[in-house]
Amino acid sequence: MGVSDCIQPENRRGDAIPVHCLDPSDLPAFIKKLSRTHQNTVTAASFKAQAGMHLCLASERGTDMVLFGLGEEGSAERTPFLPGKLASLLADGRYFFATKPDDARLAALSFVLERYRFNRYRPKAKTNTSILTYGGKDECGEILQLAEATCLARDLINTPANDMGPQELSDAVRTVAKKFGATCKTIGGKILEKDFPLIHAVGKGSDRAPCLIDMTWGKPSHPKVTLVGKGVVFDTGGLDIKPSSNMILMKKDMGGAACTLALAQLIMSAKLPVRLRLLIPAAENSISGNSFRPSDVVTSRKGISVEVGNTDAEGRLVLADALTYASEEKPGLVIDMATLTGAARVALGPDLPPYFTDDDKLARDIDAAAAQQHDPLWRLPLYRRYASSLKSKTAELSNVGTSSFAGAIIAALFLAEFVDAPSWLHVDVYGWNPSHLPGRPEGGEAQAVRTLFAVLQKRYRK
Repeated sequence: MGVSDCIQPENRRGDAIPVHCLDPSDLPAFIKKLSRTHQNTVTAASFKAQAGMHLCLASERGTDMVLFGLGEEGSAERTPFLPGKLASLLADGRYFFATKPDDARLAALSFVLERYRFNRYRPKAKTNTSILTYGGKDECGEILQLAEATCLARDLINTPANDMGPQELSDAVRTVAKKFGATCKTIGGKILEKDFPLIHAVGKGSDRAPCLIDMTWGKPSHPKVTLVGKGVVFDTGGLDIKPSSNMILMKKDMGGAACTLALAQLIMSAKLPVRLRLLIPAAENSISGNSFRPSDVVTSRKGISVEVGNTDAEGRLVLADALTYASEEKPGLVIDMATLTGAARVALGPDLPPYFTDDDKLARDIDAAAAQQHDPLWRLPLYRRYASSLKSKTAELSNVGTSSFAGAIIAALFLAEFVDAPSWLHVDVYGWNPSHLPGRPEGGEAQAVRTLFAVLQKRYRK
């Protein structure tokens, strides 16, 4: 059963089984309303409405109801996504929320996303066929759009690099473009080398040629919104090679590209009145006799000369040329997403991507949407004094700072040198769930996508 099959509108509820999502403080009063038999079952099971615990109450007719614990108010385990765990717990059947969870919409979304499995390389495991009936047709449609975009990003990130090179990433964008009537072109070869020298420099060490993927959709008269996603399909670190412990997850280094493509799909699905552009610089940072080297100087598309201080700081190089290209069209809003720095993870961990912008209104909208969508981000400052550490004695800029401190901020300041737009947002995502949480299986993840989509909906919806 796919994600699209496990949720249906409530008008198809039929004989669905009620699920009661319960706070521990509400449990005594609820139990009093049950039959003596069910009261005895609750007592025997020691069900206390603990976070994530469930109990099926049955009779000779079958399952009468399901009790699900939300846990104590304010506890770390109690999140709006917690009821999604039910998708892995319930037996085959049809269910509905009779007693509402903290956020029924996010609970329903979590239920759908919990069903995700990446089965490309192994036999598909049998999963239960529980179905949640929720809301109306439009509400179910919105949840499915969010789920399908999330699963698209997850699939792309989870695919290993031997099957996800620059060409395969381009093919994935073309597939989405075709579905929504967008146009898509791929710039490579000598044109890329001449016009996008930083992208070419990063990717030239690989047998799989780098490229710039360029998709456009929407009416030219609509407000211009440009998304830029880092598409480094695998990052060895180049000649400044990573240790094996840091390289094992580098198939996810195109997580920014996957997230921006997912966001683009949501924008097009919702038919937002924008002129959408998606730019993905796609390259493999590999090692060969043709690899770019530490101390190489490359003149960017913008004309700024960049000294390569470290070949493992390659993401900001490919983004620099793409952001320059994005700015040339003079969009009103530029959003870039990238698995850019380990420093962001040291600062905030894997679950909380930092973002950077000088647009205070945009920041307020992001903070509000992040809380509402339970898709967290945290603003870090574009602290300009640190930009001095990017100075080079050989070129105009170095791609790394002279200090080991504030790495995420310094990377963002490097990108800022190549952006010319009224409003710009940089999001440093991890793109990966290190462990399984309700609705978020271990593996690739579409971080910040729901938050940014909510912000764009609010800003541009008719």
